[in-house]
Amino acid sequence: MMAKIARLTGQEVIAALKKAGFDVLRVKGSHHFLGHTDGRRTVVPVHRGEIIGPGLMLKILRDCEIERDEFMKLTK
Repeated sequence: MMAKIARLTGQEVIAALKKAGFDVLRVKGSHHFLGHTDGRRTVVPVHRGEIIGPGLMLKILRDCEIERDEFMKLTK
């Protein structure tokens, strides 16, 4: 069985991605556009206190080409 993905808010996801070298490029409404110097990009919605659902979380990790376990280490 695969490790369960953490239940995180948008802000927590952004904080973890920043540790992986991503930067917020721009913000449009609640959507934070993040990019990496190597060209990887993703969009993280930030709604105060709202948890990012598992499907969207997996899409963000796919966009960022980060493994689940690797991402879990960044959240600590």
